[in-house]
Amino acid sequence: MSDNSTKMELPPRPELFDFHGVSMTSYVTSTWERVQNFKARPDDILMATFPKAGTTWVSYILELLYFGHTHKERLTSMPISKRVPFLEASDSYIDTGVDLAENLSISPRIIKTHLPVQFIPKSFWEQNCKIVYLARNAKDNVVSYFHFDRMITVEPDPGDWNSYLHKFMNGKVVFGSWYDHVSGWWKKKQTYSNLHYMFYEDITEDDVRELDKLCSFLSLSPSLEEKKQILGEVHFDNMKNNDMANYSTSPYMNFKISPFMRKGKVGDWKNHFTVAQNEEFDEDYKRKMKDPTLHFRTEI
Repeated sequence: MSDNSTKMELPPRPELFDFHGVSMTSYVTSTWERVQNFKARPDDILMATFPKAGTTWVSYILELLYFGHTHKERLTSMPISKRVPFLEASDSYIDTGVDLAENLSISPRIIKTHLPVQFIPKSFWEQNCKIVYLARNAKDNVVSYFHFDRMITVEPDPGDWNSYLHKFMNGKVVFGSWYDHVSGWWKKKQTYSNLHYMFYEDITEDDVRELDKLCSFLSLSPSLEEKKQILGEVHFDNMKNNDMANYSTSPYMNFKISPFMRKGKVGDWKNHFTVAQNEEFDEDYKRKMKDPTLHFRTEI
């Protein structure tokens, strides 16, 4: 028996239900009022993604940009789940995301969310907070989410790959439709200037270029040496082996089934989709992704 399994008796997997038109579980909604009433500060940075789109990757980049020098010991002694609170997370075993965020003593607070844009607490907009949104192509995203749901007990049972793929296509996964999520945030970008929209594939292709764009958005100017150091620390293999970043301390995740950080590749979907599944997915994708300005790459 692993250490994780002896820590506590874990609750059964939650059920999915419709919550204001979006598939959710009680793990996300049970502190809803507190989440919606969260008091953002003007210097807060919100890291928003659909689940399994590279959230931890860019969260860690943000941390290193702001605290790589001043709070180095914090990055090496405290799990990222506590350093970058997951705002809407709630359960009876650990502090809620709201509690963790409210108790952060550093500034700026970096807070993560998987909420679709229409569910973001209004104080973030009122305070004109900087928001970084990271999007990942749907095919790699569904593969990563499937393996994640297999290994974590606070998500509904994923079932087999084929049924999961159809659940994803129909928005029947936690946080709802990927299509609505990425499109909703993309539309918001057109009217909210403090939103920086990033693509997983772009960072994978040229991390230096994308880091420069991010720094420009944040009005930060790290030296060439600092940028090199940051990109070294957030290299996939280094993060996968970093116990303060890889979620190995979580009691809810069974790494024997799948690691939290699995491959970090663009194009791994080709190892999962059959020809028939790919054709069906492509047809469905064309029907749902109507915005001609929002483009994703499934290979680089």
